[in-house]
This record gives sequence, structure tokens and C-alpha cells, in this order.
Amino acid sequence: MSSTHLAEWRQAFSRRNLAATVLGGYVPILLAMAVIVLPLLWMVIASFKPPGEIITMQPTLLPQQPTLDNYGHVADIVPLLTVLRNSLIVTIVASVIKVLLAITTAYALVFIDFRFKNVVFIAILVALMVPPEAALLPNYMTISALGGRNTLWGIILPGLGTAFGTFLLRQQFKTLPKDLLEAAALDGAGHLKRLWRIVAPVSAPTIATVALVTIVGEWNSFMWPLIITDSVETMTLPVGLNLLQSLEGQTGSYGYLMAGAVLVIVPVLIVFAAMQRFIVSGLTQGAVK
Repeated sequence: MSSTHLAEWRQAFSRRNLAATVLGGYVPILLAMAVIVLPLLWMVIASFKPPGEIITMQPTLLPQQPTLDNYGHVADIVPLLTVLRNSLIVTIVASVIKVLLAITTAYALVFIDFRFKNVVFIAILVALMVPPEAALLPNYMTISALGGRNTLWGIILPGLGTAFGTFLLRQQFKTLPKDLLEAAALDGAGHLKRLWRIVAPVSAPTIATVALVTIVGEWNSFMWPLIITDSVETMTLPVGLNLLQSLEGQTGSYGYLMAGAVLVIVPVLIVFAAMQRFIVSGLTQGAVK
């Protein structure tokens, strides 16, 4: 080993560099993992514990007598198949429509010239700044007048527009070379062909990121489905979990609540794991030319 390499090696493993690496890198990561992962881990473990092992003076991390009774009790109290079906329908239909609208709207804002285009974009920015709770009352009155209470389409309709997805895709589409689109137009490709043959494939990671955010938002949506539905037949899973909490939260049956929470979170984790590589590509897109 040359003297230069030896000096570099000693500098890399010096106390100062090691301390900076540990304090500036590993410690924040470990703290973030502790804050995020440990509550989720405890929730999963507690869902397999009998009530006597959760509320006790001598708590243990792992269940001493693992049981699936908590999940069975959740299925007895809440019509699990019904609320799961409702959540799947609402999430799939709403997410597909919202992503399609975001893609087409962003394409129009970037590649199509029309009057008041800037006004439309400013309206989208304003929509990003307005909290969703501000629209609860107008949406409730409108959907109720249309007969949408206690219906799945009543849950889906008010949230079909996505200002965040449109804004993010617009910023992505603006990075695409216009020469590519102009060459396709000269070859006779219309807007739909340019969108789905060129723009969408190139922007697939960003579209996947928007899709994941939309899916998670629709799956976890609670306030609007709670307001617009009061029938078990049209409840979504988060609203059903709230019903479970209302029935069991006062009795100290935390194992049942943990089991219900696991049922809500696990599908989202599966979707995230399936789309993880697209999300990483979307976050790093443009970093390497």
C-alpha cells in the first residue's frame, strides 16, 4: 500500500470522520426508525396477544400465548368482507380516475395551447393551499342533494380531482424535450398517441409515485366517508375500524383495536412494496443524465 493510500485510509477511519458519520448519519436514521417502526411493530405484536398480556404490570414484548382470537373478534363485530370490498372498490375506482385526470390535465397544461391556461394552473395551486376540511360542508350538501348519501359513488365523486398529482406531473412533463413531441406530431401522431406512446412511458416513475400517494390517500380516507355514510353496507375499512373503537375502546380490549389497525395498514404496505422500485426511480429521475 502506497503512502498516499495509507494516508487516505487513516483519514477515512479517523475518530473525527467516524464520529461525524455516526452522529450525522446512523444516529438520525436509527432515531427515525425507532419513532416510525417501533409503534408499528408493537401494534402487530399486540394484535396476537390476549387481553391479559396487554394490560398488565409485567409487560412482555413477545406474546406468551399467541392467539388469533383478536382477528376473529374483529370479523364478528365488523362486517369485514363488506367493508374490505367497499374500500377496494372506492380505492381502485377513485385512484384510477384521479391518476388519469392528473395525467391528461398535466399534459394539456404543458403541451396544448389554450386560453386561460395560466389561470387554470393558478386555480390548481390555490386548490393545493385550501384544506380539504373547508369543502366538507359544500360537498355534503351537493352529494346529499344528488342522492349520494350511503352510496359508494357518493364517497368517490367529490375527491376525483387531485391538485397535487396534476402539479407534480406538470413539473415532470415540463422537463421532457419538446423536440421529441414535435417530431411525433410531424409523423402524424395526435395528442392521445403522443401522451400514451411517449410522455406516459417516459414519466412512468413519476406516475407511479402519484398513483401510490393517491392509493394511500383513498385507502386511509376517513373523514369524508364517515360523514357521507351511516350504513354498515357502505362503510369503508377506516370507518369500520372507528366503529370497532366505539364498541370496544371503552372496555380496554386493545388487542381487538390493534388487529383492526393491522388490517388497515397491511394492504398499503403490500402496495408500497410492489411499487417501491418505481418510487425510487421517480425520486432520482433527472439526477443522472
